[in-house]
Amino acid sequence: MDKNRNQYIPALKYDWLTPVYDPLLKWTMGEFAFKRQLVRQAGIEKGNRVLDLGCGTATLTLLIKKTHPEAKVVGLDGDLKVLEIAKAKAVKTGLKIALDRGMAFELPYPDNSFDRVLSSLVFHHLTRDNKVRTLKEVFRVLKPGGELHVADWGKPQNTLMRVAFLLVQMLDGFNTTADSVNGLLPELFSQAGFEDTQQTDRHITLFGTLALYRARKTK
Repeated sequence: MDKNRNQYIPALKYDWLTPVYDPLLKWTMGEFAFKRQLVRQAGIEKGNRVLDLGCGTATLTLLIKKTHPEAKVVGLDGDLKVLEIAKAKAVKTGLKIALDRGMAFELPYPDNSFDRVLSSLVFHHLTRDNKVRTLKEVFRVLKPGGELHVADWGKPQNTLMRVAFLLVQMLDGFNTTADSVNGLLPELFSQAGFEDTQQTDRHITLFGTLALYRARKTK
């Protein structure tokens, strides 16, 4: 059995880099632009239960709640340090969200719990095995008719973007990011049982091509 199968890896690989995570995304990736677009495409409705999978410091979680105050928003992450940052940010904003500790591939929620699951920059950290496990779990906790909305690295659209992405691969690992480089996330979504799977948009960043995806659980 792979000893690293259930191991948690911080967003920037090393704990000591965690404090710079928010400013790094803000200033190098146009974070709020693509996260606002992700929230818009999710089509969240009044009373929906929404899960931010791998919420990190809760930037997306809080944006969802601010945009849809009548939704019930939950953020989940496996990193205690980033959850402490997330809790402090939530207190500062005064927005009421739930923050849980857990792993994406072992979700601590009952079947059919959420109307929407959103995730930003999580899947490229996961091995192929854990991507498959995570998608099965997301499918399980979504209600019939529920949707998965993902922002993550996509297939580079040109040589410049491919070279830029090498920096991400050196930090996060060539094995876990291979599916992103090869544009395989939509295929993995479909294999997990999702339908209407599609890439909805892409953004050029300093570190490569960021893609937005959508998939639906019809049954």
